[in-house]
Order: sequence, then C-alpha cells, then structure tokens
Amino acid sequence: MRLELVKRPQHSALFSALSPFIALALTLVAGAIVFMFLGKNPVEALYYFFIDPLRETWSLHELAVKAAPLILIGVGLSICYLSNNWNIGAEGQFIIGAIVGAILPVMYPDLQSWIVLPLMLLMGILGGAAYAAIPAFLKVRFNTNEILTSLMLVYVAQLFLDWIVRGPWRNPAGFNFPETRTFHDYAILPEIWPASGRAHWGFVFALLAALALWFLLSRTLKGFEVKVIGQSPRAGRFAGFSRNRMVIFAFLVSGGLAGLAGISEVSGAIGQLRPSISPGYGFTAIIVAFLGRLNPLGIIAAGLILALTYLGGEAAQISLGVTDKVARSFQGMLLFFVLACDMLIHYRIRVTRPALATKAERAAEEPAHA
Repeated sequence: MRLELVKRPQHSALFSALSPFIALALTLVAGAIVFMFLGKNPVEALYYFFIDPLRETWSLHELAVKAAPLILIGVGLSICYLSNNWNIGAEGQFIIGAIVGAILPVMYPDLQSWIVLPLMLLMGILGGAAYAAIPAFLKVRFNTNEILTSLMLVYVAQLFLDWIVRGPWRNPAGFNFPETRTFHDYAILPEIWPASGRAHWGFVFALLAALALWFLLSRTLKGFEVKVIGQSPRAGRFAGFSRNRMVIFAFLVSGGLAGLAGISEVSGAIGQLRPSISPGYGFTAIIVAFLGRLNPLGIIAAGLILALTYLGGEAAQISLGVTDKVARSFQGMLLFFVLACDMLIHYRIRVTRPALATKAERAAEEPAHA
C-alpha cells in the first residue's frame, strides 16, 4: 500500500481564498496543544501571543517596526517566486544592504547634511541588489542552483558583518563593545508620529513598495511576463520573453528591496551596526510571501500577522517564562499549514495497492528462479 498525490482537474476557488485563514486557524489549534504539553494555560498563552501586543498605542508602533522589513522583503521575494526563481538568501541581502548603506555615517561621520539619508537609502538598495546579482549571474552563466548559492551567501554576509563591527568599524569610543559608532541625526530615519511611538518611515516604504509591485504585476506587461515565465517557461519563449533577463530582473528587485529593508532597520530602529541586526527577517519573509499568496497586497496583511508573532513571543517570554523558540515554532507551523493547505487544494491523496501477480506470471517466474 502506498500514498500518491493526484492533481485535481479543477480546484475550489473558495478554498483557495480561505486557505491562509484555514492555515492560521490550524496554527492556533496546534499552538494551543503545544502550550498544553508545556504545562501552560492555552487560552492565556494565546492571549499573550495575539491580543496583549495590540492593547497599547506604543505596541502598535512596535508592530509597524517589526512588519516593515517583513513586508519589504516579502514583496520582493514574491517577484522571484512568481517567476520561478527561488531566492532563499534575502537575509544576506538585508545584511549587505545595511552595511553598504551605513558607509557614510560610519566612515564619514563629519559629513552631516540632509543629503546623507537619501544617499544611505540608495546605497542600501544598490548593496542588496548587487549581492542578489551573484546567485542570479551564477544561474544564468553556469546554471547553478540558486537555492544553494543564495542560501550559502547568507552565512558569508553574517560573518562579514560580525568581522567588520568587531574590527575595522568598531566604535573607538565604544568601550570595546562590538558595535559601530552611533549614527548622527542626519543619518537617522525619521519617525512617522514622533510623539506617540517609534514607528519610522520604513513602514511607509514597505506599503509603497507593496502598492508599486501590485501595480506592476496586475497592470503592466512586465508583470504579465513574470507570471507567464513562472507558470510556463516554454510559453514564455514562444512569446519572446527572455528567461535569463527575468532571472536578473527578479533577483535585482528582490535584493534591492531586502537591502532597503536592511538600511531602514539600521537607521530607523537600531541606530548603528551590531553583530546581529536581524532576528531572521529574511527567512521569516518567505513565510510572509506564501501566507500572502505571493500577492503584494496580501503580503501586507501577512507581514503584520508574522510581526505579531515576534511581539507575542516577547510578551510570552516575559509573562509565561517560555523561550523564544516558541515564537519560531509558531512561524514554522504556520508555513507548514499554509503549504499543506495549498497542496490539498490542488492535489488529492490516493491510496493504491500493488496488483497481485497472476498465476501465469508466477509460473513464468518460477523456472527463472530455479
């Protein structure tokens, strides 16, 4: 007996639309079971995870701070995945964008002018795009697997960041702590509502990027090209679309937005470079992209939901005494259920039994065995 996946001739449009909500509900049920095994009250635990972070105005600002990089990276990844290019290295592009964008306030602290911040943002975009161009070039030129190359480059970026803040860029007045000098006022991304919280303009950039890419995908020829090449490369060739140019385009857009997320996080929320500037935004954004069904507008809602798990995880650590791994498990379960729901919508499971050999077939086999 074996299990087979059989593609459905038609799939339900209703369940396709409800799939993210079903996945979220299943995640809540599975999370409640996990908390029961941990000896915690499931209702209380889920309250701290999903309700308590929304009670205060300042926590809504924190939600926007956490959601901004997830949305920016997620909408960039949607272009890659829709075009059938698997960029798994957004975390590294996020880090390199932050490093390149921080060159001005770290290396030239005396350069203080209104032009500094726009240049930092532009340099962050270019840094992330350049780093994403490496796996894109390797795929186009040598047909390498972009999943492996983009993922391995994440660890290169992380080690480079650790080395640079402990070595050449260490703050000379920082009491030997592994961090750069703090950014001056002209290098800080402004807050949206300074009087009520610390949500910065990175969240506005995320919303604008999502709207721009939604327009590109739904209203332009380039968006049509992305979808055609992703769904049927052969049809794309007949239409005159270039697969190699699409690889470069998708990775540059994805890497540029990840780099913008990196420099926005550093200049808006942190104010300096440290050995660790991301709690895994680049990897969590993969969940965001699929939870949003690779639709930039859906990714906005998905980014807010995943940002809530970060805040809820912190609240649960303080109130319930659980570890940060619990929040990571929520994110992993959510991705698992999203993918499982999508698979069952498009495929059905069939149980098959091996056919029994006939007497004639067994008789024919006996002399050969003898």
